[in-house]
Amino acid sequence: MLNISTNNVTNITDISEYSAVQRVFHKDHFKYFNRFLIVFVIVLIIILFLPWTQNVQAKGYVTTLTPGQRPQTLQSPIPGRIEEWFVQEGDFVKQGDTILRISEVKNEYFDPDLVQRTGQQLKSKELSVFSYSEKVNALENQISALRREQKLKLEQAQNKLMQSKLKVISDSIDLEAAKTNLTIAERQFERTSQLQGEGLKAVTDVEQKRLKLQETQAKLVAQQNKLLASRNNVLNAEIDINRLQAEYAEKISKAQSDKFTAQSNGYDSQAQVSKLESEVTNYKIRNGLYFVQAPQDGMINKAIQSGIGETFKEGDPLVRVMPTNYQLAVEMFVDPIDLPLMHIGEDVRIQFDGWPAIVFSGWPNASYGTYGGEIVAIETFISDNGKYRILVSPDETDHEWPEGIRVGSGAQTMALLDDVPIWYEAWRRLNGFPANYYQPDVADVKTEKKKKK
Repeated sequence: MLNISTNNVTNITDISEYSAVQRVFHKDHFKYFNRFLIVFVIVLIIILFLPWTQNVQAKGYVTTLTPGQRPQTLQSPIPGRIEEWFVQEGDFVKQGDTILRISEVKNEYFDPDLVQRTGQQLKSKELSVFSYSEKVNALENQISALRREQKLKLEQAQNKLMQSKLKVISDSIDLEAAKTNLTIAERQFERTSQLQGEGLKAVTDVEQKRLKLQETQAKLVAQQNKLLASRNNVLNAEIDINRLQAEYAEKISKAQSDKFTAQSNGYDSQAQVSKLESEVTNYKIRNGLYFVQAPQDGMINKAIQSGIGETFKEGDPLVRVMPTNYQLAVEMFVDPIDLPLMHIGEDVRIQFDGWPAIVFSGWPNASYGTYGGEIVAIETFISDNGKYRILVSPDETDHEWPEGIRVGSGAQTMALLDDVPIWYEAWRRLNGFPANYYQPDVADVKTEKKKKK
């Protein structure tokens, strides 16, 4: 049996007659196995030509679609000290509900009547502005009165000047008449003296003519003095006009200077009024900041600043609130090499952490436990982790996302790309080639989704 001997037993005994030998050597053991191999190869070849959906897998996190719906921390724009809490962690608050009350820590705001006192200062400054405006009006009236008085005085001086000039003309005429009378008196005196020398006139007549000549000479001198006085009056009238102009110009200039000074003080008071109005408004708004209120409906997640009497600076976070009304989304991060393959409107399959799923990456329709998404935004600047951020919203044509997921939980995403045969995908992966680059028709994608709806 061990084939140690060189003698062949088969030449002596026919072992084929034994049932054991017949059961071992006369049965085709490889018949079914060969059939199995043939079927397997045929099936494998068929599978290699089946469609395979290329995809880009990435790690993601649940977030919200709009920034206003994401978890937020409430800060105080002013420094203060915590005086009283009105909520506790886990409470639901509505928009406008008071969360906590704070007090001042700066000494310039300690006065509880600061708004009223500043309001009194404002009223005083407003009265000051009114007084300056009334003073300006009074000075304007004074200037108008001075101008009217100047006009009347100048008209009076002009009339006096005209009278003086007319008096000069009258005196000039009288002087010419006096000169004429003197000439006549001299001729009469000469004729009378000549006739007296001839004995035709008496000495008395000569003396009368001499007296009349002397009187005429005296009148001429008096008329000359009168003319000089009239001319002097003309000069005095002109001087009075210049004096009046200079006097009233000085008065009007002084009144205008006082007016401008009052206007300047009024403008300065008006600026102080505006400043005080701004301060009053700021103080009123600051008083409203002593109560930290909920900006929207939400739940108190965590009190960052705790205790009573704890101080904080402006901008320090006080409490964290999660809005109750939000629309979920997923932010996924892809490598830069896969960014050109991402397009707005493309489908994404999502597997949320904590929800069981059976995933076939190349056959999304055969997967179980994944949810549909749609790319709505692609970040064009690289994130701190060296990848690009993509925002995915729920696909309205697919079944709804689970209600139990929360913002911040993890998710595995698969961005669905082009459909290729399995043999091509295997060949691509063996050679380390990237997925096919393609540019989908966004209009066709939207039309197809509308048909699904």
